[in-house]
Amino acid sequence: MFKGLGDIASMMKQAQEMQGRMSEMQDSLGQIRVEGSAGGGMVTVEATGQQKILNVHIEKSVFEAGDQEMLEDLIVAATNQALDKVKEAASAEMQKVTGNIDMSVLNDALSHLGLDGNQPTT
Repeated sequence: MFKGLGDIASMMKQAQEMQGRMSEMQDSLGQIRVEGSAGGGMVTVEATGQQKILNVHIEKSVFEAGDQEMLEDLIVAATNQALDKVKEAASAEMQKVTGNIDMSVLNDALSHLGLDGNQPTT
């Protein structure tokens, strides 16, 4: 039962260190700008690392074509591409924050205490 308590103390220390870095990460993500595009650049979407859409640009020729369904598809594709880039950037920032922290310690400690949804190990 007390097997995982040492791991928890270590994990708590690491969590405190990481908490300070998380605030820095949020600031960094707010500064990141990514762009997704579709239709050969006919539609572009700019987003922040915090998954906020900043700008959508649609070439005039897309409107002139009068194809609403195509325009909708291009907006969705460009937005999804931008959000995929945001996920990659956020993952890279998270790696910076957790780079030297062994997250398996958390999993082990939780499993010993039964907090992972499984029966506690003894």
